[in-house]
Amino acid sequence: MTDYVVGLTGGIGSGKTAVSNRFGALGITVADADSAARQIVAKGSDTLAQIEAHFGQDILNKDGELNRAKLRAHIFAVPAERRWLESLTHGPIMAALRDTLSAATSPYALLVLSAGSGRSPLIHRMLVVDAPIELQKQRVAARDGSKPETIDAIIAAQPSRKARLEIADDVINNEGLETDLDLKVEALHQQYLTFANHG
Repeated sequence: MTDYVVGLTGGIGSGKTAVSNRFGALGITVADADSAARQIVAKGSDTLAQIEAHFGQDILNKDGELNRAKLRAHIFAVPAERRWLESLTHGPIMAALRDTLSAATSPYALLVLSAGSGRSPLIHRMLVVDAPIELQKQRVAARDGSKPETIDAIIAAQPSRKARLEIADDVINNEGLETDLDLKVEALHQQYLTFANHG
């Protein structure tokens, strides 16, 4: 297991995946909460069976996979349902993330968290990907066609931009060009290599 972990967070549509993919391309192990969440609700999983039992068969697509868009719209319209789902999935997601970090052999690892403003004891340094809220909304709508009210509900349920920035050791402002993002990630990568080697 690597001894140095960088946490990565940001609001929906801020560009966390674009940033984490670039770190991954540099050979850094990435433990991603969204990827772990998809794994634990894969077709045939116990977690998916519990979700189906709770929400009904309509929450599945015709092929038996989870209908993510339908689930997302429902849980962000009904906060109690979102809390139920989070309590079901939190433990398995964290276990999957710990497994990925334990197997990491890169000089440091990246732990990608959904949008939290908390700080895990596993994390040595926190990187926040930031973008204006209107840009976040545009990206989410373009990415998955979510309705404006669903996007607004998701943003409202996430920690505020201010709360995220308050826990940041480093910030990537992601409202520019793709090449700008390449340079920002490369610069931080060099910093993190130094921090990890002197940790």
